[in-house]
Amino acid sequence: MVLRSSCWLLIVGCCLLISCNRNVSNYDDSQVFRYNEHANITTLDPAFAKDLRTIWVTNQLFNGLVQLDDQLEVHPDIAESWAISEDGKTYRFNLRNDVKFHKHKLFGNDSTRNVIASDFEYSFNRLIDPKVTSPGKWVLEFVEQFEAVNDSTFVIQLKQPFPPFLSILSMRYCSVVPKEAVAYFGDTFRANPIGTGPFQFKLWVENTKLVFRKNHHYFEKDAQGNALPYLEAVAITFLPDKQSEFLQFIQGNIDFMSSIDASYKDDLLTTDGKLKAHHQDKIDMLSSPYLNTEYLGVYLDAEEKEVNSLKIRKAINYGFNREKMILYLRNGIGTPAVNGFIPKGLPSFNAMEGYTYQPKKAKELVQLYIEETGNTTPSITISTNSQYLDLCEYIQREVQKTGLQVNIDVMPPSTLRQTKVNGQLSIFRGSWVADYPDAENYLFIFHSKNFSPHGPNYTHYSSPEFDKLYEKSITITNNLERRALYQKMDSMVMASAAVIPLYYDQVVRFTQKNVSGLGINPINHLDLKRVKKHK
Repeated sequence: MVLRSSCWLLIVGCCLLISCNRNVSNYDDSQVFRYNEHANITTLDPAFAKDLRTIWVTNQLFNGLVQLDDQLEVHPDIAESWAISEDGKTYRFNLRNDVKFHKHKLFGNDSTRNVIASDFEYSFNRLIDPKVTSPGKWVLEFVEQFEAVNDSTFVIQLKQPFPPFLSILSMRYCSVVPKEAVAYFGDTFRANPIGTGPFQFKLWVENTKLVFRKNHHYFEKDAQGNALPYLEAVAITFLPDKQSEFLQFIQGNIDFMSSIDASYKDDLLTTDGKLKAHHQDKIDMLSSPYLNTEYLGVYLDAEEKEVNSLKIRKAINYGFNREKMILYLRNGIGTPAVNGFIPKGLPSFNAMEGYTYQPKKAKELVQLYIEETGNTTPSITISTNSQYLDLCEYIQREVQKTGLQVNIDVMPPSTLRQTKVNGQLSIFRGSWVADYPDAENYLFIFHSKNFSPHGPNYTHYSSPEFDKLYEKSITITNNLERRALYQKMDSMVMASAAVIPLYYDQVVRFTQKNVSGLGINPINHLDLKRVKKHK
């Protein structure tokens, strides 16, 4: 039955790829970039670009004031320059005068028009409009006001200095959209996007296929003065089965594949994370640190006495070998999290000595807990979804050697999220991926004002000293001073053992040999404007 199902998915996938081929039939294969997305995309509106799959597609269609390069440095986008006031609260952006919206009949005889500062004023007001209910309205929470001074000048005034703000503006939430298009399409703008990006919308059959075509009026050029993008089209399919996607990639029917899956990782990679020899003449592999920390979170307000014990929480941290876990369960993809919660890839990474594998110390801590409480059979329950079951089972086997009974509760991802938010899980497996490249991303989730369910502090970690340091850090414009405070706060969280970091993730990308210019970055954003396919 499983074999028949896989074969059927493969047949359906081939049909979808052929169908996408017909939609870009004016061009040969060397001009069309194809990839697969496992989960359905529900919107092409940047105001709702809250997950990676939506960020990837909207990144091809829209632009903002600024953009990040692969080193996460801020560069001009529609704003060709900017100035920040000495107090760090006023940002003045000077816009390019050659950026046009994608062609559409709603713009009248010219079929397009230039972007002006009032378009950003409209787009930002739309982002915070309660009627729109954008999940990205939080990006402007530090903003006091914004206005278009004239057609080429846009000014943002902050309530207080917030050094990461410029990189936040690179997020797709902050994209410019034309008022005419939103008014014309209304709620269906999600399926009729009009932006300024290197590609423009062509066709979308939801959960089946998505096609973009080259924007021949795109404003960016390469270092030699050649117009971007190089590709003529992008075609996306929606095969939900990762093994079927892998087969399509191996057969050359798609050009790009991101991340690895247990169903094919041993076929692709050696145990130390290298591409296997029999693939090296056909496939290229790229890897980079990923601003994602995988961890176990401990709900400190849980009723279970075990998780309220610092000794037990430290025993879990010391009780399993992270290096061995990454080597054998992840084929070497990822870095063992033996330091802080802030991941590698950020300047604020804390190279402190965290929790290394010390089984003797872990046993001693459990024994001390038993002696102090009289509880001779201490136990904990780790809640996870099926994707991370192998990691949790490994931790279970190792930690149980300390004398601590470990149970595992497997639940659907949606149930895991909801029960975690509501404080119903004593220990839960979690991931924290940075929205923007600043360690503040990893620290605000421990601020006491962000207790769940009203915020992302799912552990209910609380420390007046931490809160004071956090509130001070986000006002400091000097990078070195701010990073020192970040590292001090990171050390405080680790000393509390409110989290059990597992590993700092890696971005892994696989491409066909005829693809160049894809690049890779620590926030795993997909930028196709400089990609080329060679015959």
